[in-house]
Amino acid sequence: MKLLAGFMMVALFLSGCATGKGVTNDTTTNTGSSYLQDQGDLKLYFCPQEECEEVLVSFLDSAESSIHCAFYDIGLKSVQEKLLQKQKEMEVQVVTDSDYLKKFNHPFVKTDSYGLMHDKFCIIDGKKVSTGSMNPTDNDAHKNNNNLLLIQSIVIAQNYEDEFQEMWNGNFKKGSKVKNPKVRLNQMNIEMYFCPEDHCAEQVRKQLQKAEQSIHFMTFSFTHEGIANVLLLKNLDGLKMKGVMEVRQISEYSQFNRLVQNHIDVHKDGNKNNLHHKVFIIDGKTVVTGSFNPTANGDEHNDENVIIIEDEEIAQRFVKEFEKVYAEGTG
Repeated sequence: MKLLAGFMMVALFLSGCATGKGVTNDTTTNTGSSYLQDQGDLKLYFCPQEECEEVLVSFLDSAESSIHCAFYDIGLKSVQEKLLQKQKEMEVQVVTDSDYLKKFNHPFVKTDSYGLMHDKFCIIDGKKVSTGSMNPTDNDAHKNNNNLLLIQSIVIAQNYEDEFQEMWNGNFKKGSKVKNPKVRLNQMNIEMYFCPEDHCAEQVRKQLQKAEQSIHFMTFSFTHEGIANVLLLKNLDGLKMKGVMEVRQISEYSQFNRLVQNHIDVHKDGNKNNLHHKVFIIDGKTVVTGSFNPTANGDEHNDENVIIIEDEEIAQRFVKEFEKVYAEGTG
Protein backbone atom coordinates (compact mmCIF):
# COMPACT_ATOMS: atom_id res chain seq x y z
CA MET A 1 0.00 0.00 0.00
CA LYS A 2 2.84 2.38 0.82
CA LEU A 3 4.43 1.62 -2.55
CA LEU A 4 1.11 2.26 -4.35
CA ALA A 5 0.65 5.52 -2.46
CA GLY A 6 4.14 6.57 -3.45
CA PHE A 7 3.41 5.94 -7.12
CA MET A 8 0.18 7.95 -6.83
CA MET A 9 2.01 10.90 -5.30
CA VAL A 10 4.60 10.87 -8.09
CA ALA A 11 1.86 10.68 -10.73
CA LEU A 12 0.04 13.63 -9.19
CA PHE A 13 3.24 15.65 -9.04
CA LEU A 14 4.06 14.96 -12.69
CA SER A 15 0.53 15.77 -13.86
CA GLY A 16 0.71 19.09 -12.01
CA CYS A 17 4.02 19.96 -13.66
CA ALA A 18 3.08 18.88 -17.16
CA THR A 19 1.44 22.16 -18.16
CA GLY A 20 4.04 24.42 -16.58
CA LYS A 21 3.88 27.03 -13.84
CA GLY A 22 0.49 28.69 -13.57
CA VAL A 23 -1.03 26.42 -16.22
CA THR A 24 -3.85 24.03 -15.39
CA ASN A 25 -6.64 22.20 -17.17
CA ASP A 26 -10.00 23.95 -16.82
CA THR A 27 -13.28 22.46 -18.00
CA THR A 28 -15.61 24.84 -16.14
CA THR A 29 -16.06 27.51 -18.82
CA ASN A 30 -19.49 28.59 -20.06
CA THR A 31 -18.93 27.00 -23.47
CA GLY A 32 -18.56 23.55 -21.97
CA SER A 33 -15.32 23.07 -23.94
CA SER A 34 -11.98 22.39 -22.33
CA TYR A 35 -9.73 25.42 -21.95
CA LEU A 36 -6.18 25.34 -20.67
CA GLN A 37 -5.87 27.84 -17.82
CA ASP A 38 -2.90 30.21 -17.95
CA GLN A 39 -1.85 33.46 -16.31
CA GLY A 40 -0.73 36.56 -18.15
CA ASP A 41 -2.21 39.63 -19.81
CA LEU A 42 -3.33 41.10 -23.11
CA LYS A 43 -2.79 44.66 -24.31
CA LEU A 44 -4.57 46.19 -27.31
CA TYR A 45 -3.59 49.10 -29.54
CA PHE A 46 -5.25 50.69 -32.55
CA CYS A 47 -3.26 52.22 -35.39
CA PRO A 48 -2.78 54.93 -36.50
CA GLN A 49 -4.19 56.85 -33.52
CA GLU A 50 -2.02 55.00 -31.01
CA GLU A 51 1.76 54.64 -31.14
CA CYS A 52 1.87 51.21 -32.76
CA GLU A 53 5.40 51.57 -34.10
CA GLU A 54 6.83 52.56 -30.73
CA VAL A 55 4.86 49.82 -28.98
CA LEU A 56 6.16 47.11 -31.33
CA VAL A 57 9.78 48.31 -31.15
CA SER A 58 9.57 48.41 -27.34
CA PHE A 59 8.13 44.89 -27.36
CA LEU A 60 11.07 43.63 -29.44
CA ASP A 61 13.50 45.51 -27.25
CA SER A 62 12.15 43.67 -24.18
CA ALA A 63 13.48 40.33 -25.48
CA GLU A 64 16.13 38.74 -23.27
CA SER A 65 16.88 35.44 -25.01
CA SER A 66 15.10 35.04 -28.37
CA ILE A 67 12.96 36.70 -31.03
CA HIS A 68 11.07 34.68 -33.63
CA CYS A 69 8.96 36.72 -36.08
CA ALA A 70 6.69 35.89 -39.02
CA PHE A 71 6.11 39.19 -40.84
CA TYR A 72 4.53 39.48 -44.27
CA ASP A 73 6.30 42.80 -44.88
CA ILE A 74 9.06 44.38 -42.78
CA GLY A 75 9.26 47.97 -43.93
CA LEU A 76 9.68 49.98 -40.73
CA LYS A 77 13.31 51.04 -40.36
CA SER A 78 12.97 51.08 -36.58
CA VAL A 79 11.88 47.42 -36.55
CA GLN A 80 14.62 46.45 -38.99
CA GLU A 81 17.24 48.20 -36.86
CA LYS A 82 15.94 46.64 -33.64
CA LEU A 83 16.04 43.13 -35.12
CA LEU A 84 19.56 43.70 -36.39
CA GLN A 85 20.66 44.99 -33.00
CA LYS A 86 19.08 42.09 -31.14
CA GLN A 87 20.56 39.58 -33.57
CA LYS A 88 23.99 40.48 -32.21
CA GLU A 89 22.85 39.70 -28.65
CA MET A 90 20.58 36.66 -28.97
CA GLU A 91 18.85 34.25 -31.32
CA VAL A 92 16.75 36.12 -33.89
CA GLN A 93 14.88 34.20 -36.57
CA VAL A 94 12.55 35.81 -39.10
CA VAL A 95 10.22 34.45 -41.76
CA THR A 96 8.85 36.83 -44.39
CA ASP A 97 6.98 36.65 -47.69
CA SER A 98 9.06 36.08 -50.80
CA ASP A 99 7.70 39.28 -52.39
CA TYR A 100 9.15 41.38 -49.55
CA LEU A 101 12.44 39.60 -48.83
CA LYS A 102 14.19 42.42 -50.70
CA LYS A 103 13.21 44.80 -47.88
CA PHE A 104 14.95 42.76 -45.17
CA ASN A 105 17.33 40.17 -46.58
CA HIS A 106 19.74 38.75 -44.00
CA PRO A 107 21.13 35.30 -43.11
CA PHE A 108 18.64 34.95 -40.25
CA VAL A 109 15.65 35.61 -42.55
CA LYS A 110 13.86 32.83 -44.47
CA THR A 111 11.05 33.03 -46.98
CA ASP A 112 8.30 30.96 -48.56
CA SER A 113 8.29 29.95 -52.21
CA TYR A 114 4.59 30.14 -53.16
CA GLY A 115 1.34 31.70 -51.99
CA LEU A 116 1.58 34.32 -49.26
CA MET A 117 3.28 34.13 -45.89
CA HIS A 118 0.75 36.65 -44.61
CA ASP A 119 1.26 36.32 -40.83
CA LYS A 120 2.08 39.30 -38.60
CA PHE A 121 3.33 37.85 -35.31
CA CYS A 122 6.41 37.61 -33.09
CA ILE A 123 7.27 35.37 -30.16
CA ILE A 124 9.58 36.83 -27.52
CA ASP A 125 11.51 34.62 -25.06
CA GLY A 126 8.97 31.83 -25.56
CA LYS A 127 6.42 33.61 -23.37
CA LYS A 128 5.12 36.73 -25.15
CA VAL A 129 3.41 37.22 -28.50
CA SER A 130 2.58 40.16 -30.74
CA THR A 131 -0.17 39.63 -33.31
CA GLY A 132 -3.08 41.40 -35.00
CA SER A 133 -3.58 42.98 -38.43
CA MET A 134 -0.61 45.38 -38.44
CA ASN A 135 2.39 44.77 -40.66
CA PRO A 136 5.54 46.56 -39.46
CA THR A 137 5.35 49.14 -42.27
CA ASP A 138 4.98 52.89 -42.27
CA ASN A 139 1.54 52.69 -43.86
CA ASP A 140 0.18 50.12 -41.41
CA ALA A 141 1.56 51.86 -38.33
CA HIS A 142 0.77 55.46 -39.30
CA LYS A 143 -1.86 55.55 -42.05
CA ASN A 144 -4.01 52.41 -42.21
CA ASN A 145 -6.63 51.28 -39.70
CA ASN A 146 -5.12 48.32 -37.83
CA ASN A 147 -4.95 46.56 -34.51
CA LEU A 148 -1.95 45.29 -32.55
CA LEU A 149 -2.17 42.79 -29.69
CA LEU A 150 0.56 42.04 -27.14
CA ILE A 151 -0.07 38.87 -25.16
CA GLN A 152 1.88 37.41 -22.27
CA SER A 153 1.10 33.70 -21.99
CA ILE A 154 3.38 30.68 -22.08
CA VAL A 155 0.69 28.46 -23.63
CA ILE A 156 -0.30 30.94 -26.33
CA ALA A 157 3.35 31.67 -27.07
CA GLN A 158 4.00 27.95 -27.51
CA ASN A 159 1.17 27.66 -30.04
CA TYR A 160 2.63 30.49 -32.09
CA GLU A 161 6.14 29.07 -31.65
CA ASP A 162 5.04 25.70 -33.03
CA GLU A 163 3.62 27.41 -36.10
CA PHE A 164 6.74 29.53 -36.51
CA GLN A 165 9.06 26.52 -36.33
CA GLU A 166 7.08 24.74 -39.04
CA MET A 167 7.70 27.66 -41.40
CA TRP A 168 11.30 28.14 -40.26
CA ASN A 169 11.90 24.51 -41.21
CA GLY A 170 10.38 25.05 -44.65
CA ASN A 171 6.90 23.68 -43.95
CA PHE A 172 4.73 26.41 -45.47
CA LYS A 173 0.98 26.27 -46.13
CA LYS A 174 0.62 23.03 -44.18
CA GLY A 175 1.55 21.45 -40.90
CA SER A 176 0.10 20.05 -37.69
CA LYS A 177 -3.05 21.46 -36.15
CA VAL A 178 -2.57 23.76 -33.18
CA LYS A 179 -2.05 21.71 -30.00
CA ASN A 180 -3.84 23.89 -27.45
CA PRO A 181 -6.25 26.11 -29.41
CA LYS A 182 -8.31 27.12 -26.36
CA VAL A 183 -6.70 29.03 -23.51
CA ARG A 184 -8.34 30.74 -20.54
CA LEU A 185 -6.02 33.65 -19.80
CA ASN A 186 -7.00 34.81 -16.32
CA GLN A 187 -10.77 35.36 -16.92
CA MET A 188 -10.50 35.74 -20.71
CA ASN A 189 -11.25 32.94 -23.17
CA ILE A 190 -8.89 32.95 -26.16
CA GLU A 191 -8.77 30.65 -29.18
CA MET A 192 -6.14 30.68 -31.91
CA TYR A 193 -5.88 28.90 -35.25
CA PHE A 194 -3.49 28.83 -38.19
CA CYS A 195 -4.38 28.56 -41.87
CA PRO A 196 -4.68 26.44 -43.80
CA GLU A 197 -4.27 23.47 -41.44
CA ASP A 198 -6.80 24.67 -38.85
CA HIS A 199 -9.40 25.79 -41.44
CA CYS A 200 -9.64 29.43 -40.42
CA ALA A 201 -12.82 30.18 -42.39
CA GLU A 202 -14.64 27.39 -40.57
CA GLN A 203 -13.48 28.77 -37.21
CA VAL A 204 -14.82 32.21 -38.16
CA ARG A 205 -18.13 30.72 -39.28
CA LYS A 206 -18.49 28.85 -35.99
CA GLN A 207 -18.10 32.08 -34.04
CA LEU A 208 -20.54 33.99 -36.25
CA GLN A 209 -23.12 31.23 -35.92
CA LYS A 210 -23.11 31.80 -32.14
CA ALA A 211 -24.27 35.40 -32.55
CA GLU A 212 -27.59 36.16 -30.87
CA GLN A 213 -27.81 39.96 -30.94
CA SER A 214 -25.30 41.66 -33.23
CA ILE A 215 -22.40 41.32 -35.64
CA HIS A 216 -20.11 44.19 -36.60
CA PHE A 217 -17.28 43.72 -39.07
CA MET A 218 -14.33 45.65 -40.50
CA THR A 219 -12.58 43.94 -43.40
CA PHE A 220 -9.85 44.77 -45.87
CA SER A 221 -10.80 42.04 -48.35
CA PHE A 222 -14.02 40.03 -48.08
CA THR A 223 -14.70 37.48 -50.81
CA HIS A 224 -15.53 34.32 -48.84
CA GLU A 225 -19.01 33.16 -49.80
CA GLY A 226 -19.47 30.81 -46.84
CA ILE A 227 -18.73 33.49 -44.26
CA ALA A 228 -21.02 35.92 -46.08
CA ASN A 229 -23.78 33.28 -46.04
CA VAL A 230 -23.71 33.22 -42.24
CA LEU A 231 -24.11 37.00 -42.16
CA LEU A 232 -27.07 36.81 -44.54
CA LEU A 233 -28.80 34.16 -42.44
CA LYS A 234 -28.18 36.05 -39.21
CA ASN A 235 -29.53 39.18 -40.85
CA LEU A 236 -32.74 37.30 -41.70
CA ASP A 237 -32.94 36.32 -38.03
CA GLY A 238 -33.12 40.02 -37.17
CA LEU A 239 -29.69 40.51 -35.65
CA LYS A 240 -28.18 43.99 -35.69
CA MET A 241 -25.70 43.90 -38.55
CA LYS A 242 -23.21 46.58 -39.62
CA GLY A 243 -19.97 46.50 -41.55
CA VAL A 244 -17.21 48.54 -43.13
CA MET A 245 -15.12 47.35 -46.06
CA GLU A 246 -12.00 48.73 -47.73
CA VAL A 247 -13.22 50.56 -50.84
CA ARG A 248 -10.21 49.57 -52.99
CA GLN A 249 -11.00 45.89 -52.47
CA ILE A 250 -14.62 46.13 -53.59
CA SER A 251 -14.79 44.35 -56.95
CA GLU A 252 -16.85 41.72 -58.76
CA TYR A 253 -15.35 39.13 -56.41
CA SER A 254 -16.15 41.05 -53.23
CA GLN A 255 -19.17 40.21 -51.07
CA PHE A 256 -19.96 43.93 -50.71
CA ASN A 257 -22.72 44.18 -53.34
CA ARG A 258 -24.29 40.89 -52.25
CA LEU A 259 -24.49 42.02 -48.64
CA VAL A 260 -25.87 45.46 -49.55
CA GLN A 261 -28.45 43.97 -51.92
CA ASN A 262 -29.69 41.85 -49.01
CA HIS A 263 -30.18 44.94 -46.86
CA ILE A 264 -27.10 44.66 -44.67
CA ASP A 265 -25.75 48.03 -43.61
CA VAL A 266 -22.23 48.10 -45.06
CA HIS A 267 -20.15 51.26 -45.51
CA LYS A 268 -17.21 51.85 -47.80
CA ASP A 269 -14.36 53.01 -45.60
CA GLY A 270 -13.38 56.68 -45.53
CA ASN A 271 -9.66 56.29 -44.89
CA LYS A 272 -7.76 57.82 -47.81
CA ASN A 273 -5.25 55.03 -47.28
CA ASN A 274 -6.55 51.59 -46.21
CA LEU A 275 -8.93 49.97 -43.78
CA HIS A 276 -6.68 47.00 -42.96
CA HIS A 277 -8.60 45.39 -40.08
CA LYS A 278 -9.78 41.77 -40.35
CA VAL A 279 -12.33 41.97 -37.53
CA PHE A 280 -15.70 40.52 -36.55
CA ILE A 281 -17.32 41.60 -33.27
CA ILE A 282 -20.03 39.26 -32.00
CA ASP A 283 -22.70 40.33 -29.48
CA GLY A 284 -20.36 43.02 -28.18
CA LYS A 285 -18.35 40.44 -26.25
CA THR A 286 -16.34 38.30 -28.69
CA VAL A 287 -13.76 39.50 -31.24
CA VAL A 288 -12.26 37.65 -34.19
CA THR A 289 -9.08 39.22 -35.56
CA GLY A 290 -5.57 38.37 -36.77
CA SER A 291 -3.99 38.31 -40.21
CA PHE A 292 -6.79 36.35 -41.92
CA ASN A 293 -8.92 38.21 -44.46
CA PRO A 294 -12.23 36.39 -45.09
CA THR A 295 -11.18 35.10 -48.50
CA ALA A 296 -10.72 31.66 -50.03
CA ASN A 297 -7.03 32.38 -50.67
CA GLY A 298 -6.54 33.38 -47.05
CA ASP A 299 -8.20 30.16 -45.94
CA GLU A 300 -6.62 27.70 -48.37
CA HIS A 301 -3.42 29.09 -49.87
CA ASN A 302 -1.76 31.46 -47.37
CA ASP A 303 -0.02 31.13 -44.03
CA GLU A 304 -2.36 33.07 -41.72
CA ASN A 305 -3.52 33.22 -38.13
CA VAL A 306 -6.85 33.89 -36.43
CA ILE A 307 -7.27 34.84 -32.79
CA ILE A 308 -10.67 34.82 -31.05
CA ILE A 309 -11.04 36.76 -27.81
CA GLU A 310 -14.08 36.40 -25.58
CA ASP A 311 -13.90 39.38 -23.25
CA GLU A 312 -16.42 42.19 -23.02
CA GLU A 313 -13.90 44.91 -22.18
CA ILE A 314 -11.72 44.07 -25.18
CA ALA A 315 -14.79 43.69 -27.40
CA GLN A 316 -16.14 47.09 -26.40
CA ARG A 317 -12.85 48.71 -27.36
CA PHE A 318 -13.21 47.13 -30.79
CA VAL A 319 -16.82 48.39 -30.92
CA LYS A 320 -15.56 51.95 -30.35
CA GLU A 321 -13.00 51.47 -33.12
CA PHE A 322 -15.76 50.16 -35.38
CA GLU A 323 -18.01 53.12 -34.62
CA LYS A 324 -15.21 55.53 -35.52
CA VAL A 325 -14.40 53.74 -38.78
CA TYR A 326 -18.09 53.33 -39.67
CA ALA A 327 -18.76 57.04 -39.07
CA GLU A 328 -15.90 57.99 -41.38
CA GLY A 329 -17.23 55.75 -44.15
CA THR A 330 -19.96 56.20 -46.74
CA GLY A 331 -23.05 54.12 -47.35
